[in-house]
Parts: sequence; structure tokens; C-alpha cells
Amino acid sequence: MGVVEKIKEIEEEMARTQKNKATEYHLGLLKAKLARYRAQLLEPTTKSGPSGTGFDVQKSGDARVALIGFPSVGKSTLLSKTTHTASEAAAYEFTTLTAIPGVIEYKGARIQLLDLPGIVEGASQGRGRGRQVVSTAKTADLILIMLDATKSEEQRRLLEFELDAVGIRLNKTKPDIVFKKRTTGGITFNTTVKLTRTDEKTIRTILAGYKLHNCDVMIREDITTDEFIDVLIGTRKYIPCLYVYNKIDSISLELMDKLARQPNTVVISCEMDLNLTYLIDRIWDDLRLVKIYTKKRGAHPDLSDPICLRKGATIEDVCNGIHRSLAPNFRYGLVWGKSSKFSPHAQKVSLAHQVQDEDVVSIFTK
Repeated sequence: MGVVEKIKEIEEEMARTQKNKATEYHLGLLKAKLARYRAQLLEPTTKSGPSGTGFDVQKSGDARVALIGFPSVGKSTLLSKTTHTASEAAAYEFTTLTAIPGVIEYKGARIQLLDLPGIVEGASQGRGRGRQVVSTAKTADLILIMLDATKSEEQRRLLEFELDAVGIRLNKTKPDIVFKKRTTGGITFNTTVKLTRTDEKTIRTILAGYKLHNCDVMIREDITTDEFIDVLIGTRKYIPCLYVYNKIDSISLELMDKLARQPNTVVISCEMDLNLTYLIDRIWDDLRLVKIYTKKRGAHPDLSDPICLRKGATIEDVCNGIHRSLAPNFRYGLVWGKSSKFSPHAQKVSLAHQVQDEDVVSIFTK
């Protein structure tokens, strides 16, 4: 029996099994097996692939955004209009057959936008080019799920299911669990909160299913069985997501208003250039980037080429963004801007100082 058949068999058994206290351990074991088989299916051991054009493209710029959606929802048109990159678009499905990169220039930052081939139902089981699409999506800092506003919400549910099946968790954070393997000593299990959605017996059953008999488990939030399996597998990606509804020029104002009010949602029309500027603003906000300008002694700040870092970045990150040799030879830094206590004057800071958007930084070395 192949992996796909095993996955189908487990899914059917889970659908038949009633959910109650007596069956939750059995369901936990089935979920663990299902996660293991899916990982096996999507991450084959062989590294060699078919000859021809490579699918993935090199990551570049300050961040990567992946465009995902069913065929013919307007991904190629959006790429062309926001990045001035020619991505073939036509009135028939499967126009895009490889990942096509473009670059959004925004506030001095360069954001790589990837137009991925249209996902089809069953992509998580390798149908079409689904395996390559989802593996490329895992490298993104933000996912745009592009949807057709004229079609049913089923399209969104199917895409979420496909991405979830391959270990992409949308708009979620990694569960607060510490898991460490050991060679001896059995299983040490501790929690700092009351578990209401799983229990110790279920977790021990899952560990046994993975042949893990010596490990430390510390759980610091009220998790589900699925969340524990995610941490156990360790290959899950937690990626922010924006749902982009295209073709709003073809629906009623009432429906457009309803869609626009949903969380993490932007409504646009690529054909009529509606709301594209706002979409790029939202992409920037959701990427959580900050721009840092550098300044040499006695000179004006260099506003043409900012260093883009994640929110929460420190002066040490700024040093590494300029050159790896700076941090080891660091004496002190001067910061002007929002993070300076004495703004508009400079503050003398250490490597641990957290910078904020549009700060100006001078680095002094030994």
C-alpha cells in the first residue's frame, strides 16, 4: 500500500470514529500517523529531481511574499501591476507553470513577490505541481491567498486545508512547548497551565507512536493534540496571511463590504486598479519590517538605501546588516529617532538597544 492510500485510509478511519473521551487517545495516535505520512509524502528522501527548468527561485530583497490561489483568479495580473514584471496571463487555466518573481519597491525596501502556479485540490498529495508550490510557499515571510470574489467561500476553505495539510499554519504562532530528546531517563512531563483540550495520557500515547521513550516535555499554554504533534514534527511553518479578494467590480456593494470587514482581508480589482495601493501598504504592515538609515560621522543620513529588519531588531542586527565585522569590534552606537530617549537628539546605545522604524544610526568601532 502506497503512502497516499495509507493517508486516505487513516482519514476515513478518523471520519468514522466518534469523538469522545474514550476515543481521544486512539484519535491522537491516528493524527500522529497522518502527520508522519504527510511529511513523508511531501518531503521525499531523494534530492534529485527531473531535469529541466528549476521551479523555485532564489530568495532576494528584504522579504518574500508568496501569491497562492486557484487558477485564473488574477495572480499574474496582480504581479504585473504591482512589480512591473511580465507574468503571462490569459483567460484559460494553468497559464503560469513555474514560479515567477517580481519586486515591489516600497519606501526604499525591496519586497520579492512570487507568482506561484495555481493550486488545485489535492495539491498536498502531489497533484499537479502542488508539492513544489507548497514547498516554495514555506520559504515566504507572508502569504497572499488570492480569491475570486464572485465565487463561493469554498475556495478559501479548500486552500486553507491544502496549506494546513503540508504544515503551513496561517496567522498562528508556534505553541509554547519545550520538547527535548534524551538518551535515557524516560519521559518527564510538566505543565504550567491546566490542559483542557488534550491531556498527559494522549501526549504519552503520541510519543509512544513516534517511538520517543526518553524526552522532556514542558507545556506552557493550553494546547490541542494537533498543536503538540506540530511541535513534535518540528517542520511546521507559522506564516502570516492576507486574504485578497479580486474582481470586486463584479459583485454587489453589500457583498464587498461584508468581505472587506473580515479579519486579515483586503478587497481589490486588478482589472480596474482598485485598492492596489492599500494592498501594498497592508503587505508592508503585515511583514512587520522597520527601515533603519545609517549615518557617517559629520555626514547626512543615507536615505536612499535603508537597512530593512524585522520589528524588535537591535543595534547588533543593524551591525550585521551592514557588515559582519562591525558587531565584534563595536564600541557604541548613536541613535536618532523614535527609539531615542532624547529625541530629536541622539542617544548613546549598546548592541542590545532595540531600534524602531526610520531610526538613524551611527556605529562606532574600536
